[in-house]
Amino acid sequence: MPIADVRGASINYEVLPGGDDWVVLTPGGRGELERVRIIGEHIADAGFSVLLHDRRNCGASDVVIDGDQSEQEIWADDLHELLRQLGASPAIAGGGSAGCRLSLLLALRHPSAVRGLLLWCVTGGQTAADRLGHNYYGQFIEAAEAGGMAAVCQSDFFSERISQNPGNRKRLMAMEPARFIEVMANWRKFFTQGADLPVIGATEEQLRLIDVPTCIIPGNDAVHPFAVGENLHRLLDGSELHDLRDRLSPVAADGLSAEQLLKLQDERQHQMAGVFVDFLQPLRTATAPAG
Repeated sequence: MPIADVRGASINYEVLPGGDDWVVLTPGGRGELERVRIIGEHIADAGFSVLLHDRRNCGASDVVIDGDQSEQEIWADDLHELLRQLGASPAIAGGGSAGCRLSLLLALRHPSAVRGLLLWCVTGGQTAADRLGHNYYGQFIEAAEAGGMAAVCQSDFFSERISQNPGNRKRLMAMEPARFIEVMANWRKFFTQGADLPVIGATEEQLRLIDVPTCIIPGNDAVHPFAVGENLHRLLDGSELHDLRDRLSPVAADGLSAEQLLKLQDERQHQMAGVFVDFLQPLRTATAPAG
């Protein structure tokens, strides 16, 4: 896959060619670009070029634990620059959970780069703030406190980042544990201070500034409560809300093996893709290539 130099980090990305109109998709959590490939392929088949990328500190991209902004804001600024480099701006930005937060931040920080939004699994509430703050940052702060940067490198998440990009071990081991802890603690504030916001990362006043066509598919669990996505729909004038709760509810997932759950999640991606493709058709600005 191609690599782009984006604001001091090597970013792994892929373009699914489909037409002159661009869509960028970002997965949830710290997931790799593969996690949104199914949706991306459907959208590319519908005549849109689709950008998939591994954010810094995710997938095969560089690990760079530094900066005074929140990691989520850094991700949004990185994506803005990547879109610029590829001549893909303005784009329709989409993502689930962390990808949803990134897409909203991209629209708020760089409104000229976004002409539409595809949002699913919208994050909000105290449970989300507590769980994600620990999963993204707290557990690694604890590792650094207990065993320094060697312990961080041995964690499941960062050992996988090293496996996919061996240079990440050198970057991590070059850090002073105190600086690593400082940055991660600062990044954690994005969640700890966001529990009472309508969507973690954005105030009601900020969200009301977004004025682009938006399609929302809320989640249905403690981290992505349906009511949070429903409220975002109320705040974004002209947005569409689609209720797919019956397709993958927590009850439906109980007792399934990892393989069965993955299959169910893939099926849900196909279902969401159908909603998004229908939503995107009126946003086409160019004729899709024949064939």
